[in-house]
Amino acid sequence: MFTGLIEEVGVIEAVGTKLKIRAAKVLEDIHIGDSICVNGACLTVVGIGKGSFTADVMPETLRCSNLGELKKGSRVNLERAMPANGRFGGHIVSGHVDGVGIITDIRQDGIAKVFTVAAESGVLRYIINKGSITIDGISLTVCHIDERCFAVSIIPHTQQETTLTYKRSGDKVNLETDIIAGYVEKLLEKPQESRLSMEFLKKCGF
Repeated sequence: MFTGLIEEVGVIEAVGTKLKIRAAKVLEDIHIGDSICVNGACLTVVGIGKGSFTADVMPETLRCSNLGELKKGSRVNLERAMPANGRFGGHIVSGHVDGVGIITDIRQDGIAKVFTVAAESGVLRYIINKGSITIDGISLTVCHIDERCFAVSIIPHTQQETTLTYKRSGDKVNLETDIIAGYVEKLLEKPQESRLSMEFLKKCGF
């Protein structure tokens, strides 16, 4: 599990079914098999080198995220899995990308920048105003939502410490909605008819 608080911006050194990523901070306590959130996608570390790590990437991940568009020199947001005794500064992030959005507008709003992102209805249904959304692994708060897009307001610190500082209109971003919304929807679905009956209980000795 992750929190959406980016630890550093890494740089892609090699692409393909394995990503080689140049990093520093996330290497301080890293082991083979660890999970690293890369642009919001949970990847498993399979190799550790001097100043870099390597992670496997499944074809499904490449198809369902913006990782397939990465090239040598691309910058990516990195976060290690949250330790059990760590601070929960963002929100619950699983590292499973729900969809890819497209930045349609970036405008200045005082010290902040407002990013507007178009997304499919299947993603938008789980987004609420003032709720949490993950964009390329970054935990953010929604400031607008309609039937076609949503918007987030980005403070200067987040702009400077993440890849958002390099984003432009037309760029694709990985989106993960608040996982709690999906669980609530599932629980509210019409329950299936129970197979529990008095006859069944008697057969089982009750």
